[in-house]
Amino acid sequence: MHILVTGFEPFGTDDFNASGAVVSALPANVAGRRLSTAILPVSFDRSGETLCALLVEHRPDALICLGEAGGRAAITPEALAVNEDHARIPDNDGAQPRAEAIISDGPLSLPSGLDAQRITALLAAAGFAAQVSEDAGSFVCNHVAYLAYGQPVPALFIHVPALRPDGREPGVGRETDPRLASPATHDANGDLRQLCAAVELVVANL
Repeated sequence: MHILVTGFEPFGTDDFNASGAVVSALPANVAGRRLSTAILPVSFDRSGETLCALLVEHRPDALICLGEAGGRAAITPEALAVNEDHARIPDNDGAQPRAEAIISDGPLSLPSGLDAQRITALLAAAGFAAQVSEDAGSFVCNHVAYLAYGQPVPALFIHVPALRPDGREPGVGRETDPRLASPATHDANGDLRQLCAAVELVVANL
């Protein structure tokens, strides 16, 4: 089985992105599954183009997309993605869409192609803090999730906490949960290893 796993580059005022760090640390093989990994741009325009090119290049059997959520302390598989771009801050290209459809004639929402409930239960049973989410926000993470859920390959978007080296507070990351006053903070050195282990567990059980 061949699985493509993506994360994101840093964005906004930060020089670190937990999702990209996790993806970069993944091994090439997990439990007999071959992994291909890639880092997506934090760009409404370029992220979808890059994702489609990666799917053509790798032709995976399944797709896992990771992004970071600054207001969440748990790993949150996204059961749904919505057909809307609405940015609190500009993306890395300076674009800041407001209430724009991702696909003009597309469904209002799309479900994940992989079972978010099952994956969440699997993570929780292994001792990871995990909750199913039905709100991927409206920034580039949701944009990628919506496009991924419309592909013929089964896909799941998973938000991870916005960890930072040395436990410092992230400068961005509240795009998924803008109502929260401050992002969750963690001791990233150990927690990033735990996030890698969580993703490996997901991959091993696809």
